[in-house]
Amino acid sequence: MGSHGTLSQEFFSRVSKNTLDAEEFRRQGHLMIDFLADYYHNIETFPVRSQVSPGYLREIMPKSAPYNPEQIETVLEDVRRKILPGITHWQSPNFFAYFPVPASTAGFLGEMLATGLNVPSFNWISSPAATELENIVMDWLGKMLQLPKSFLFSGGGGGVLQASSSEAILCTLVAARDKTLRQHGMENIGRLVVYCSDQTHSSLLKGAKIAGMNPKNFRTIKTSKSSNFQLCPTQLELAILSDVENGLIPLYLCVTIGTTSSTAVDPLETLSEVGKMYKLWVHVDAAYAGSACICPEFRHFLDGIENVNSFSLNAHKWLLTTLDCCCLWLKDPSDLIKSLSTYPDYLKNHASDTRKVVDYKDWQIMLTRRFRALKLWFVLRSYGVDKLRGFIRGRMAMAKYFEGLVAMDKRFEVVVPRHFSMVCFRVSPSAVVCCDGNGENDVNEINRKLLESVNGSGKLYMSHTVLEGVYVIRFPIVGTLTDFRHVSAAWKVLQNHADSLLA
Repeated sequence: MGSHGTLSQEFFSRVSKNTLDAEEFRRQGHLMIDFLADYYHNIETFPVRSQVSPGYLREIMPKSAPYNPEQIETVLEDVRRKILPGITHWQSPNFFAYFPVPASTAGFLGEMLATGLNVPSFNWISSPAATELENIVMDWLGKMLQLPKSFLFSGGGGGVLQASSSEAILCTLVAARDKTLRQHGMENIGRLVVYCSDQTHSSLLKGAKIAGMNPKNFRTIKTSKSSNFQLCPTQLELAILSDVENGLIPLYLCVTIGTTSSTAVDPLETLSEVGKMYKLWVHVDAAYAGSACICPEFRHFLDGIENVNSFSLNAHKWLLTTLDCCCLWLKDPSDLIKSLSTYPDYLKNHASDTRKVVDYKDWQIMLTRRFRALKLWFVLRSYGVDKLRGFIRGRMAMAKYFEGLVAMDKRFEVVVPRHFSMVCFRVSPSAVVCCDGNGENDVNEINRKLLESVNGSGKLYMSHTVLEGVYVIRFPIVGTLTDFRHVSAAWKVLQNHADSLLA
């Protein structure tokens, strides 16, 4: 028994050492960096959109996990042969779908350090630097955006890094719900009303469902091309007045700066005044476009921000910070804390009891959180305000260039005005010979076929939307590696595929 016990201790000691051995970690880390460096060096050679069929991976993978350890070299070879074919390459310079998530060396390194330290900083005492650095970078970025001081920690407000805009919306929706119900009584939850436009991201509807809102009280106000798909303040006020007359309680308004479908910009200044008049919680969702407002020439899109309750943007969408990194600022964080805070005995500590520190567990849905502030800090320090502005302006210039290419080809048309770095376009009705007497359907079908044909080629990847029944191709230019030559090449691919379809 003694011998067996000694052998077991030696065995477990060896396993523990091999699991996190400094020198082996160094060796494998170099292999991984080399793998990623080669990947980015060759990224233009891969089909942008994955070309595999559903279920492909299950057919080529073993049926169960290995019993014995495998070498990292073997694992990386399987990544190369089996995983990469199933990857849609979001960092490709020819990726123009959805809203790209541009990465950077600084973002990667900050993420690597955060992962390596691996601290779940749910309250201040669990890792003081993680909390305090997040306080600092949120104030830094808030100042870059010229947010009112009331949104900064230095002015009584504050910011938190969430995973996504969906979480930011859900958290603020819950805070608004509870704040209102404390006044009107919990039994009135079924009378609360949420307002948005028909262009608002679907995460608001999902958040309302999770928060227990009555689905009949979710007001989607119609927009139109004549108003560039903006939410109309007059229509909003009419909807509010109707609800008040019917005994309902206006609760929450979501204003969007840069909608997903067309990058429409809701008139924040006027809408925030309406919200203030009827005591709504006003949240500004600027997931994609908010980062552009660090440039003085685009800051006017945030005029009226002083009248709102909360504001969020995704630094992983245009600010060179790797997934995931949503920045949420609140004018009065206590509303959020009252809704989300819990104080079990095992988390009580002298620092929290003083109420002089931020415990971010009370600013989010989950308890555990990642050290996201490191990668944002790395990005802000590595590039500085000037270079980040240059990156954003460069994408704006490429979008303007692409818009000009579309305008020069009479077979195409720009569907809505361009505000930021996305162009919404389509094959023009004048270029389509209608076959079934329903011209718009024919035009939509041609554009659908054009998009699928181009995406199927693997040369570039785009996505679509539908605006007032019109099928529109979206072309956002955000990628870190994208340059004017990629935009020119993408346009030639589009023209060539259009030649075949329209012939």
